[in-house]
Amino acid sequence: KESLDVIKVLTSKVRWITLLQRLTLKQLWVARNVSRVSIAIWKEKSQAVHQYCARWIYNSSIAFNAIDNDDFRLFCEALGQFGPGWQPPSQYQLREPLLNEEKKRTKEKLKHLEEEWETDGCSVMTDACTDMKRRSIMNLCVNSRGGTCFLGSKDSSKDSHTGEYIFEYIDKCIEEAGPLKVVQVVTDNATNNVAAAKLLKMKRPNIFWSGCAAHTVDLMLEGISKLPGIAKLIDQAKCLTIFIYAHHKTLDLMRSHTQKRDIVRPGATRFATCFLTLHSLYEKKALLKNMFGSDDWHECVHSKSVKGKASYETVMNIGFWSSMTLVLKIFSPLVKVLRLADGEKIPSLGFIYGEILVAKNSIKEATYQMERNYEPIIKIIDEKMKGRLDAP
Repeated sequence: KESLDVIKVLTSKVRWITLLQRLTLKQLWVARNVSRVSIAIWKEKSQAVHQYCARWIYNSSIAFNAIDNDDFRLFCEALGQFGPGWQPPSQYQLREPLLNEEKKRTKEKLKHLEEEWETDGCSVMTDACTDMKRRSIMNLCVNSRGGTCFLGSKDSSKDSHTGEYIFEYIDKCIEEAGPLKVVQVVTDNATNNVAAAKLLKMKRPNIFWSGCAAHTVDLMLEGISKLPGIAKLIDQAKCLTIFIYAHHKTLDLMRSHTQKRDIVRPGATRFATCFLTLHSLYEKKALLKNMFGSDDWHECVHSKSVKGKASYETVMNIGFWSSMTLVLKIFSPLVKVLRLADGEKIPSLGFIYGEILVAKNSIKEATYQMERNYEPIIKIIDEKMKGRLDAP
């Protein structure tokens, strides 16, 4: 009898366990379906939000890289935490109270930078540009470990940008920032800025003047490109590209042979563009030869012109491509330095100096260590470095 009672109890427990297992499995199945539905709804809502955001960007002509702005991401996070019912600020709020609050916040941030200038020092940077109204604007910025801040600008359209004029403008900025706080002044390497640097050294010998490293390297490329053999090659390449891009028929013929890829590639500077175009031409050497050897080219009306015949001779000339190989080997090391100096993460001046020394050795190797070939190039590099990149 006791055994039967035990069996009955065990049987009932097994039934309850089975029932619980069935309920658990059912609940899991329901939860999984609910999760799938929630994910589908979330994707649909997210897509709608993305579409509204994209539409606003398109209609307002906002640059696409604004989506990566840290302030915009903070705004999206704050808006999500606020929840539904948020109303955007009015034009008046953007124009008056919110702008004044942002101005106050910027001034507070500037105070922290000024305190840093007191302890660690700072650099004054100046640059000139032309705005959309063709006005000549001179800008002044102050850089320190905490970042770069805009100090002021001046419309100098009516004034002659002499060395004395630039010196007076920079000297006034140094007085405003504090002469004991300023460690160096950074400008480009134009002749008037070099003259201003000499005046600065006479009045404030404790402040260093540093030229823009990227501009210095660009001046090196400019000087090398004027050497007789290199200048001839660049002129031939220019005539070829100008001829191709001057006519719809030749441009379409070129793109049909290069799979719609252009041969002119813009760079950060004029001489970087020159290098990139030469490199692009060399990459498409076989395609361009096929183009000028095709039946379409011989049937083209422009193939009979003087410039067309000259372009044909240039592309089919073995010496042209051999010279281009050498020129690219000479330019490549310096363009590498230019990219380092003009990149987002700018290295120290000592590192740039070391890379230029490496570039000089690479140029010697490219010219097969023949002094008569590399000496004019090294001389140009040393002349542009003197007083710019070879001193603190």
